[in-house]
Amino acid sequence: MTRFKELDPILHSQLRLAIISLLVGTEAAEFTFIREQTGATAGNLSIQITKLKESGYIEVTKKFRNNYPQTICNITPLGKEKFTEYINSLKDYLSPGN
Repeated sequence: MTRFKELDPILHSQLRLAIISLLVGTEAAEFTFIREQTGATAGNLSIQITKLKESGYIEVTKKFRNNYPQTICNITPLGKEKFTEYINSLKDYLSPGN
């Protein structure tokens, strides 16, 4: 009998998974870039970024550029590790018995 691993509840949200997927490929991204890529509202994106930050999956840096606030998100080593684990768990669901 195949045993399936529990999927990480932090990454098992479509928007949080999209954020982490973007950051895996870029290491760091601005809030506006993430919002444009995901199509999320600023409010919802902000909530999901906070959840990822509180879980230690990303780091968030806030600064100003040309008098405008800028939020930069960076994936952490823990975030990379959890993303890899999540993908491997999904593979188990896609290929049970292998």
